[in-house]
Amino acid sequence: MSDLTETQTTSGAEHPSSELALEAAKLDEADELAGLRDRFVLDDAVYLDGNSLGALPAAVPGRVDDVVRRQWGSLRIRSWDESGWWTAPERIGDRIAPLVGAAPGQIVVGDSTSVNIFKAVVAAVRMADEDAREGGVGEGRDGDGDGDGVGVGAGGRPVRDEILVDATTFPTDGYIAESAARMTGRTLRPVVPAEVPDALGPRTAAVLLNHVDYRTGRLHDLPSLTAAIHEAGAYAVWDLCHSAGALPVGLDEHGVDLAVGCTYKYLNGGPGSPAYLYVRRDLQPRFDSPLPGWNSHTDPFGMRPSFEPAGGALRGRVGTPDILSMLALEAALDVWDGGGGGSGSGSRSGTEAGVTVEAVRAKSLALTDFFLRCVAAYVPEGRVECLTPVAHAERGSQVALRCDDAGDVMKRLIEQGVVGDFRHPDVLRFGFTPLYVGFADVERAARVLAETLRSFG
Repeated sequence: MSDLTETQTTSGAEHPSSELALEAAKLDEADELAGLRDRFVLDDAVYLDGNSLGALPAAVPGRVDDVVRRQWGSLRIRSWDESGWWTAPERIGDRIAPLVGAAPGQIVVGDSTSVNIFKAVVAAVRMADEDAREGGVGEGRDGDGDGDGVGVGAGGRPVRDEILVDATTFPTDGYIAESAARMTGRTLRPVVPAEVPDALGPRTAAVLLNHVDYRTGRLHDLPSLTAAIHEAGAYAVWDLCHSAGALPVGLDEHGVDLAVGCTYKYLNGGPGSPAYLYVRRDLQPRFDSPLPGWNSHTDPFGMRPSFEPAGGALRGRVGTPDILSMLALEAALDVWDGGGGGSGSGSRSGTEAGVTVEAVRAKSLALTDFFLRCVAAYVPEGRVECLTPVAHAERGSQVALRCDDAGDVMKRLIEQGVVGDFRHPDVLRFGFTPLYVGFADVERAARVLAETLRSFG
């Protein structure tokens, strides 16, 4: 938590409303990503809820119309081949890959975040079991084969009988982890992320953590926590819902085992757009999904009674892809490409060649810094408390403010054209999507927030 009082004492005099508005205009003029806003369907409202549902990319309606009228309406069944429907899950996965720091061939798109978390956690525990049967950690965690041997306890019970889960997690992660623990005969142990290194031990099979806290916007240290999990001989499963598309993740660089994320927040895939599952390449032959389906069979049209998993990330597929929402997502990802209409992947830089996550992160930090300054300058002293860390290394792409009557305050803000959201019991959340949010938006949001709070007395 951070106290805005000291900043208010100084910033209010140095940066009155007119000065901050002028500064916002200058920052927008110098913003190399400012032109991306034209790639979205937006009105005059300040939209700071992209951490819940991203705005509509302008290319999506036309693409969906083509999918419905031509691909489905005219080509019909032929579109599974001719329109690339069948390969969409892995093709779109490769589009997402560079945005989370992964090489191609490791991400498959489909199902919901909850379903993919279940697949990942159960698969991680099964790999831990496999390690135990082999009497060591094998190639599992960091691929170096080091670590203490893992045996089997009395009655054949696995020594690695615990799953650690982020105690501050979005509720569904906890629900799914609890079910996975029951299914695999494990004990679920909630742990605050900062305390995970001390909680790890020879009993730990897998750890499920959020990269960014959905409520406070706190960014957790993925590199060091992953390293600690590997050092303990366990498997790291990360939820990237509030980081993918907002900041660098570095899945390959940091040796993450498994990861899951949604696509309707900073990736702007649309309401209910499919989630994705990352399986590190060297773990793919060992990935044993608890939900095998015909789409993950090595010969899906062979219709064999026995299951034989496909190779690679395809093992993460289950059933028939949700084509309409999946291809809407594919169109939404064009925003990251040069000109807004490309379909390539790989490293991108600049707005003509494409948009880099690094550039998005730099603007995100600038936006949230500026928002905190404006809040400190405008909002009456003592009316809000910032729950989001000030330190850049600990901040995602949202700012959470605690205040009295938060639900009513947010309703009033939305009525006045500033859209954020409310989390029970007293938290205002403001999400900053650098692809379409500008500095003038930020200044206006803080100013309207101050006016709204004053109206509450």
